[in-house]
Amino acid sequence: MKNKILLVLRKIVIGILIVCLYCFPFVYFSMHQDFANRSMLGYLIMIVVTSLLAFFGKLFNNSISLIIGNILSVIISFYFINEMTRNERWGGYFKPLTPYQLLILVSFLNLIPQFFAMKLANRHKNKVKD
Repeated sequence: MKNKILLVLRKIVIGILIVCLYCFPFVYFSMHQDFANRSMLGYLIMIVVTSLLAFFGKLFNNSISLIIGNILSVIISFYFINEMTRNERWGGYFKPLTPYQLLILVSFLNLIPQFFAMKLANRHKNKVKD
């Protein structure tokens, strides 16, 4: 009984940690790096970090944390992008898309590597069970 309680507690703590890590505005950070430094490194960092979070989230059975975390990341990125759109150069930099359209596009595309990371975590869990 005590072990089950510890497992549930561990799952909850890991879920909260994953949501907190997802609260970083990944898309805004990537767009800002692109705008300020003309660098795609921000997008690469976003893909790697969110894929790792998705892998560990699925490994510890925290799929709900991944969904909540992705939503919060988009909301926080939206807030910061909204603040930056007051800069006229920022708004025109991402043409033909607006910054908001790019936020939605990049957020959606970022789900693809996370999906693959979750599949990889499932395979890893199945190998460990066997």
